[in-house]
Amino acid sequence: MDVSIQVFVKELAPLADYLNVPVVALVVAALLALGLFGHVLIERLVTQLQRSAQRSDLRWDNVLADALIRPSKWAIWLLVVYLSLGLFEGTDQFRTLARQVADTALILILAWIAQRALKGAEAELLSEHRGKRQSDDRATIRATLRLVRISLGIVVALMVLQSLGVSVSGLLAFGGIGGIAVGFAARDLLANFLGGLSIYLDRPFTVGDWIRSPDREIEGTVEDIGWRMTRIRTFDQRPLYIPNSVFSSVAVENPSRMNNRRIYETVGIRYEDVAAMGKVVAAVKAMLESHEAIDLNRTLMVNFVTCGPSSLDFFIYAFTKTTDWATFHNIKQDVLFRVLAIIADHGAEVAFPTRTLLLQSEAELQAQSAGVSLT
Repeated sequence: MDVSIQVFVKELAPLADYLNVPVVALVVAALLALGLFGHVLIERLVTQLQRSAQRSDLRWDNVLADALIRPSKWAIWLLVVYLSLGLFEGTDQFRTLARQVADTALILILAWIAQRALKGAEAELLSEHRGKRQSDDRATIRATLRLVRISLGIVVALMVLQSLGVSVSGLLAFGGIGGIAVGFAARDLLANFLGGLSIYLDRPFTVGDWIRSPDREIEGTVEDIGWRMTRIRTFDQRPLYIPNSVFSSVAVENPSRMNNRRIYETVGIRYEDVAAMGKVVAAVKAMLESHEAIDLNRTLMVNFVTCGPSSLDFFIYAFTKTTDWATFHNIKQDVLFRVLAIIADHGAEVAFPTRTLLLQSEAELQAQSAGVSLT
């Protein structure tokens, strides 16, 4: 019998004799009462801690309180079970097994607390009150915490095996030899796993980004990045599942991270309006420079560029401040309407494809074929 439980039995022995009940039964009842009291006490203490954390300006104390509130209730009952094991003296094998189970349960409770703390830390780091984060920052946070979770899971699994009497050193040695055979048998799986790891480390995109590949027919919004494949929702709302190893061999474009959107249009006016070309170009450029939605820190050009087959062409090259697709098209529409109004204000017209045909009379054709001029 353990020293701790011996003291407990010694203190309750007179009371057991007075009540004429077995001392073991009285000790078990006392331990259950102690567990119930501890359960209620811990629940109130953690609840009070959670309320204090909510009133505090700090946010990390909320994470700690949320991580402790549920596992701590089970910890007191684990302590009661652990103390109760000292009452069984005659069954050493049962006590050894029960202690192994109790040690394993303690490890799992500690791992539960750590897992809840990591989940709360991720929610806190990605919360809106910390400001808008870039997609690569969000990917870094998620990747780091996911790797920590995996490492925690491996450590907990080894500790559980050790507590159950399994030789961890032998298991690790076997894993080193067997890993070679498994690697050959699961090359595609490992390639996808390493591809997912490179996505988390290099951060070319994250969940919510719009991506596309010029090498493959891949375009849509990223919904999930797993360790084996990435799920993309195409613009016609179909799910597209892509193995992560594909992204290590194709080029990926991420329009979600663009700083601006470009307006690049060519407009042609009639050859009859050549005198108005200079004024039109100057007026269009002045309009863009005063437009509230155009980013003047980027390249802005309006120039007469070519004499086309049926028009005199000038081009517009500018960038909007917004990157939102719908807002960009509204801005572009407004710019084009203003350009057309400027052309009309200067007495010019937008050209359309035309072709001039010279028709000759039958007499002219006969004279031309005979080599005789009618003039």
